[in-house]
Amino acid sequence: QVQLVESGGGLVQAGGSLRLSCAASGRIFSSYTAGWYRQAPGKQREFVARITRDMNTKYADSVKGRFAISRDSARNTVYLQMSSLKPQATAVYYCAAGFLLGTYGTGVQYWGQGTQVTVAS
Repeated sequence: QVQLVESGGGLVQAGGSLRLSCAASGRIFSSYTAGWYRQAPGKQREFVARITRDMNTKYADSVKGRFAISRDSARNTVYLQMSSLKPQATAVYYCAAGFLLGTYGTGVQYWGQGTQVTVAS
């Protein structure tokens, strides 16, 4: 069993930065691909970024070059560094883990509770 707890969300001005953290319990977490999704009001949950156990990364086109995902295996924690934030990034951000993380959350086996990110214009 894996539990995921996100932190680091908040209110930021457009152009600013935030770093989200996802602390995981359970040794099996290190075997999983971990990632981030987001859901804006009235919209479907969407993929943001993911990192495999071998540190291979993938990003949604909308965040490439501005967001960076990383993981600290010793701390069982995954991070999402978000820079040059835009108002359209406003959403609840969810940490996820599984062997396959699909575009709309298919394959996700564990979800965190979410953390709100609000980008003011």
